[in-house]
Amino acid sequence: MNVRVYRNAAIHPGTGTTPPAQAMAVRGETLLAVGSEADVREAAGPGAELIDLEGAAVLPGLYDAHIHTAQYAQSLDAVDLREVHTLDEALTRVAAHAARLRPGTWLFGGRWDSNTWDPPAQPDRYALDSVCPDLPVALPSADGHTVWANSAALRLVGIDAGTPDPLGGEIVRDADGEPTGILREAASYPLRDLMVSADLTDLLRAAQEDLLSLGLTSVHDIDGEDCRAAYLELREKGELKLRVHKAIPATHLEAAIDEGRRTGQGDDWFRTGPVKIFSDGALGSHTCHMSEPFAGDQGNAGIAVTPYDELVKLFGRAAGAGIAVATHAIGDRANRLVIDAYEAIGRTPGLRHRIEHAQHLRPGDLARMAGLGVAASMQPVHCTSDIDLVDALLAGHGVASYAWRGMLDHGVALAFGSDAPVEHPNPFAALHAAVTRTRPDGTPSGGWQPEQRLSTAEAITAHTLGAAYAAGEEERKGTLAPGKLADFIAVDTDPYRESPDAVLRTKVMTTVVGGEVRWQRS
Repeated sequence: MNVRVYRNAAIHPGTGTTPPAQAMAVRGETLLAVGSEADVREAAGPGAELIDLEGAAVLPGLYDAHIHTAQYAQSLDAVDLREVHTLDEALTRVAAHAARLRPGTWLFGGRWDSNTWDPPAQPDRYALDSVCPDLPVALPSADGHTVWANSAALRLVGIDAGTPDPLGGEIVRDADGEPTGILREAASYPLRDLMVSADLTDLLRAAQEDLLSLGLTSVHDIDGEDCRAAYLELREKGELKLRVHKAIPATHLEAAIDEGRRTGQGDDWFRTGPVKIFSDGALGSHTCHMSEPFAGDQGNAGIAVTPYDELVKLFGRAAGAGIAVATHAIGDRANRLVIDAYEAIGRTPGLRHRIEHAQHLRPGDLARMAGLGVAASMQPVHCTSDIDLVDALLAGHGVASYAWRGMLDHGVALAFGSDAPVEHPNPFAALHAAVTRTRPDGTPSGGWQPEQRLSTAEAITAHTLGAAYAAGEEERKGTLAPGKLADFIAVDTDPYRESPDAVLRTKVMTTVVGGEVRWQRS
């Protein structure tokens, strides 16, 4: 098998080694040697192919521990409302997008955030009807926990004044009891089930190029069974270029158990991940489950999407079948109930349970997480996107918010991701947010709750080895060492030497997965 030597680079193995290595030898899909060029070339032997990285900095391949790749792939060709600042601007974009669609086509996309609109406005179906009366429209909010639908969409899924609120959801209604078109949590599921694409394999094939260009070599996908089937098709065709750890939707748990699925099954390109369960909603939708009501919204402490007794039942069922559990929990009450449920089922040898997001916790629950071995799968850009929202809605709640430093200090395993398409999947934006706790423009000065900042090395570890650890893959991924997978990136900015602002502007030059160049900047 041919050996390649990658040289002329500042190679950061991710193991705390200083100074950086000069070269790496790769045989097949794995690393043969990492160190000085002389030592590496000796280990590689005569005839090794030399590849000059032209002085670039090299990092282990970045691993997104929480991403919706199917939704992200679909969003690349959908209406994008993330940057709009008024209701009128949102409607203008919807109308322009609708004009390009065939009659009868659903209009999807969205990612709107009415919390930022000026003047304040509450979206409803009548506003959408004014610009799109015929095509059905379903637009998830920025946090993905609310859907804004028009009348045509509501009719097609049978939601009217007589439809009861489902368990764990809310159909928002006007004074006459009519649905306004705002569907929260479980009430939005009938529309979400329609947000699938017949050409998902083609969309994922294209989207992986985008993710590789950002320096991602592995993803922990949180989308559904259609996404799993599409990835397996790409794998079968030899067209899968990045590694996939694939979650199981809670609605498919029993079927997955019957099929004999177990967390960790598969190969280095595609493995079965944990079952994904929802405990609550999101802050922006006022549906994350809190111990106290939101400021200015008395009587509303969020939604328990899955009641505690059901959490315990689902956790025990999954763990007993060899399937790890990844539970969405944002509010402090949700996080406490999830930790209680993990405690109730006890540790399961070989399985690593997780909390997805873990945004707002009671300080005492950090030590409980560590003691139970529960990993925290978090998204740093959520923090900097939500600064104003947290200050407004959780004032006086006494919670630890996005407590990365607290997590590490208590011994909680920290895994970073993006939650794309809720946020952009650029991992260098996540590193900037984790190290500075500021927005890209540098505000607030000195960082928001700066005591929770991380060092650059800690942030990179969370986005590489930490993500691999949460997936039970740390023996194969996350650092650059002999015997590990040859997954790495060459970048134009050395994050260990440059400022966080420079890191934010990092460009990936080359992405290598399994010893092969999978993407290269032209």
